[in-house]
Amino acid sequence: MEIRVLPLPADRMKTKVRDELQLGFGKYFTDRMLLVEWKTGREWCDARIEPYAPFVLDPACLVFHYGQEIFEGLKAYKWADGRIALFRPEMNARRFNQSGARLCMPALPEELFLTGIEQLVALEKAWIPSAPGTSLYIRPTLIAVEPVLGVKPSEHYYFYVILSPVGAYYAAGFNPVAILVEDYYVRAVPGGTGEAKTGGNYASSLKAGLEAKKKGYDQVLWLDGRERRFIEEVGAMNMFFVYGTKIVTAPLNGSILSGVTRDSVLKLAPTLGYQVEERPIDVNELFADIKAGKVSEAFGSGTAAVITPVGKLCYKDECHQLTGGRVGEITQKLYDTLTGIQTGKLQDDFGWIRFIG
Repeated sequence: MEIRVLPLPADRMKTKVRDELQLGFGKYFTDRMLLVEWKTGREWCDARIEPYAPFVLDPACLVFHYGQEIFEGLKAYKWADGRIALFRPEMNARRFNQSGARLCMPALPEELFLTGIEQLVALEKAWIPSAPGTSLYIRPTLIAVEPVLGVKPSEHYYFYVILSPVGAYYAAGFNPVAILVEDYYVRAVPGGTGEAKTGGNYASSLKAGLEAKKKGYDQVLWLDGRERRFIEEVGAMNMFFVYGTKIVTAPLNGSILSGVTRDSVLKLAPTLGYQVEERPIDVNELFADIKAGKVSEAFGSGTAAVITPVGKLCYKDECHQLTGGRVGEITQKLYDTLTGIQTGKLQDDFGWIRFIG
């Protein structure tokens, strides 16, 4: 499909942040966005890259009332040699359509997903920061825009992509975070929408997250929705626990997001000399193992922060500090290796990098 590029008037161009170390996360957006429509009878149509601007939507649009919405998150990196790299974007394209299928939304051709992003990023390459720890965050989204009050799949959708130059996801950067295991609220259950990347999952996590922050924690770690016994994931991360040289994570059971970084950790770790295991993790057994010294480290994985070390983990009235509140050796090794591949400092032996242009 041809993607039209609409003119960008000089008065619509934004001023870039000069100090890249002050970017924060998701606060600034580039000059252009990609927009493609899907309409019953026409399928995907009207693909264009146009100046970044608000949408004008009917108040009756289905996305507002019945939540037909999905999104993805990936990054573009500017390498020292000037090349622009994407990290495993094909996985994001596949997961995007898996999420869409769960919400009865039309499948987007993978090539349109990839080429659309590549063309947009190429046009906006001047926005890609180059300071250590920075990147260009890419947010593809699909929303239902048919104006009708009725619980049904929409007959009109917007697929759009916006870009944001970003720094570290957490204000403290790559430093250990404090996590509270949530024992009352639940995020998802198998058969629900937990494995889809849809806004409703995140909206339902807000209350527990805010209550945890009031108590001094950075994130909430969810338990399964049936027994409230088995470890699942943190709101923005999959979780891993280190037993000696073995790295353990919960299996994908239908209520956990299939993280791109999670999959990368599972493939990368064995090449660094570590074992990996996917198995149910009972929260009581986990805390007994931490208390007994069997668990040496814990970390989360996700596109936004890549790898996040966990320095403190609490459940009910029991709290444990891991690695003395410092970054663990294995956590550090995985972070350095993954970010090294993403930024071109280390060789990509997996074929994960896709260059633009």
